[in-house]
Amino acid sequence: MTDRHHLLVHGGTFAAVGDRGDISGYRGGSAPDGMFVRDARHLSRWQLTVDGAVPDTLTPVTDGDTAACVLVPRGGRDEPPAYTLFREQAVGDASFVESLRVTSNRPVPTTVRLAVTADADFTDQFELRSDHRTYSKAGAVRSRKVLGHGVEFSYRRGEWRSVTTVTAEPRPDAVEETGTGARRMVWTLDLDPHGTAELVLRVIARPHGDRRALRVPRSPAALQRQLRERESEFMEGVAFPSGRPELAAACARGLADLAALQVPATGPDGEELRVPAAGAPWFLTLLGRDALLTSLFALPYRPRLAAATLPALAATQATGAGVDEVAQPGKIVHEVRHGELAHFGQVPYGRYYGSVDATPLFLVLLGAYVEQTGDTALARRLEPHARAAVGWMLDHGGLTSRGYLVYRADRGGLANQNWKDSPGAICSADGTRPHGPVTAAGAQGYAYDALRRTAWLARTVWQDGTYADLLEQGAGDLRDRFQRDFWMPERSFPALALDGRGERVDALASDAGHLLWSGLLDKEYGEQVGRRLLEPDFFSGWGVRTLAAGQPAYHPLSYHRGSVWPHDNALIALGLARYGLHDEARAIAGGLVDAAAATGHRLPEVLAGYDRDTHPEPVPYPHACVRESRSAAAPLALLTAVGGV
Repeated sequence: MTDRHHLLVHGGTFAAVGDRGDISGYRGGSAPDGMFVRDARHLSRWQLTVDGAVPDTLTPVTDGDTAACVLVPRGGRDEPPAYTLFREQAVGDASFVESLRVTSNRPVPTTVRLAVTADADFTDQFELRSDHRTYSKAGAVRSRKVLGHGVEFSYRRGEWRSVTTVTAEPRPDAVEETGTGARRMVWTLDLDPHGTAELVLRVIARPHGDRRALRVPRSPAALQRQLRERESEFMEGVAFPSGRPELAAACARGLADLAALQVPATGPDGEELRVPAAGAPWFLTLLGRDALLTSLFALPYRPRLAAATLPALAATQATGAGVDEVAQPGKIVHEVRHGELAHFGQVPYGRYYGSVDATPLFLVLLGAYVEQTGDTALARRLEPHARAAVGWMLDHGGLTSRGYLVYRADRGGLANQNWKDSPGAICSADGTRPHGPVTAAGAQGYAYDALRRTAWLARTVWQDGTYADLLEQGAGDLRDRFQRDFWMPERSFPALALDGRGERVDALASDAGHLLWSGLLDKEYGEQVGRRLLEPDFFSGWGVRTLAAGQPAYHPLSYHRGSVWPHDNALIALGLARYGLHDEARAIAGGLVDAAAATGHRLPEVLAGYDRDTHPEPVPYPHACVRESRSAAAPLALLTAVGGV
């Protein structure tokens, strides 16, 4: 595919279209191409031709909630275009709607032959990633059926069934075969002098197991109004800071993105919920760590995110052991997938538990939510889940046997199971990877906070003082151990991790800021760390790098070894404020807000680590999620950290 992708997102549905509004069916690369619902591509081709040719682009699609462009037939300077095409598209819940208006530019009657070629290959998202993996799909059958107003594509593999239906008003004059499996819908339009004709096409996806009766709006404009109403409702009652207009704009943009990123989930009693998806395009699904951090950032402003995220994760909490899924009793899920490959067990992500930190973060959010809202009913309802989560930390997590939360690389899944989960993200300053089980620093901070907050719940809500005493003692012991084992006195900084032999993994990394957020370090150590994070090798001017520059392992375009992550910096800013380092917190907030202002007030998932002094515009990371819930919520965390004046 040669043109850019433009992403349209609405709940659990997204579409990536090109500059002309086309979908080419491209396979592989850094961004998927098509319309996707529940991890499957329900529209793999959507190409417009006029009089048998691809039109030229007069105005390409621009980024926004709808995709609008202006097209003209190919021609030369000496002959003005005979007509102009105005194309607008939007996505809804499991749907895609396009309006196509053709206006004649001639003073005489004109005939235009317009065609839209459509196809649905139902490819699983994991098949489209650029990791060169292939998956057997024996017995799979694709079929097509012409309807009165369009065409229906269907897919069957064993008990798995998926359908995509395309309808048009007015109905096509013909539906033609193409020889590739795609179908071409054709209209012959007779235009009066300077006359106009309009077509509306609707695509409805029915993923496997989805039996809802969907009502699809009649136009992209109607879909846009739906999204605007959801955004307005989502922002209602939030007081944006009048003294910080750029921060206010970033908060508003973030809340609007969070409104679009809500996906359906189910609670412990089967209740329907909407929770923040991790991000589009690759992660438009529930990821435990991402949803928990997003909900924590938004908690003072939108506590209902936490009120949905907590029961959704309780409903997916592991109750038994599973080797492929890295499941253990009490563990909170890392990733939930609904696609064909997950259904048949060809990828382990149907419910995948490869995270060392989602479980303590679940407890942190539960305690923080009850403290913020006074909703003790949820704390009582989720008491068995919270106790099971503590049990996992003490038992399978390693707190009792090893003194820390520990993880091992999962050959079928993730090599690293903390937030820096890419291969090689946990390393020494020279880039050497640790051997054996890994004890990541940040996760110990989360565990400390989880024990303290759960102790508070036990004492004040569950009326179990003995359990509270046990947890408080465990938190105190963890803090003492950590400062003894992780602190590198020669660098006045904590190690990134311990390896399988208990040796320090000595890279200087941003994870130290998470220890400030959780309160694991004593005041003297915390202040040293906070000030160190604002020195030039760490602070790029846009934010704190994941790895300090100057170390052999540093790379400004590495995913976790030198880039700048907004959510990482939001946690650091909250931690700096906790330790009274308000000037430092304001510096981080200012850098991130400036970076957001350069991109329409939207913070991306991750930025390159280049220094602001030499690169006056933030350099994007090439494979970042276009919309990411933690980054969308990060401005709210910054507002909490620095206030509105």
